[in-house]
Amino acid sequence: MGSIKVTLCAGAAVVATALTPAAYAADGGGGIFVNPASPAPGADVALRLTGCSEKTATAVSEVFVSDIKLTATDEKGTLVGETRVQSSVEVGSYDVKVTCGNTEYKVTLPVDNEPDAPASPVAPVKAGGGGSAAHFAGEETPSAATGPGAPHAVVGLVLAGVAATAVALRSARRSRGTE
Repeated sequence: MGSIKVTLCAGAAVVATALTPAAYAADGGGGIFVNPASPAPGADVALRLTGCSEKTATAVSEVFVSDIKLTATDEKGTLVGETRVQSSVEVGSYDVKVTCGNTEYKVTLPVDNEPDAPASPVAPVKAGGGGSAAHFAGEETPSAATGPGAPHAVVGLVLAGVAATAVALRSARRSRGTE
């Protein structure tokens, strides 16, 4: 069952990445793909460079927390890397310069206030999870749903006493041979 969950989660991640728009710039037969195309301040950003014959490249922008080292993922010249947009950056357009060997690629990256997709569930379903959905959603749980109280304990003890009496009477009847 665990491998099915992992497979479904991986499939969902691939679909989400494929459906998220990407910024694109073409220079000299190659291209830079930025995902998401217009990140919000503080968002993670993935860069993909195609058409580069080198095994590594470097992406630089004033909007990034740090420079990105792009590394090869296949023999076709695709390089990938990740970084984060500074959380203090102002909304606007910023240049991203990628250097691969002697070739330089550029793309303009618009930074927007609104992220392309929510980072977490907006309204989690109150089902399963052992009651953790409400906890992680930051909702208060009603006191009746937090567990048994004194009335529940009394009812449980009465039921346990009735069950013990029934077992004792049945055992007594069996030992006498009258059933």
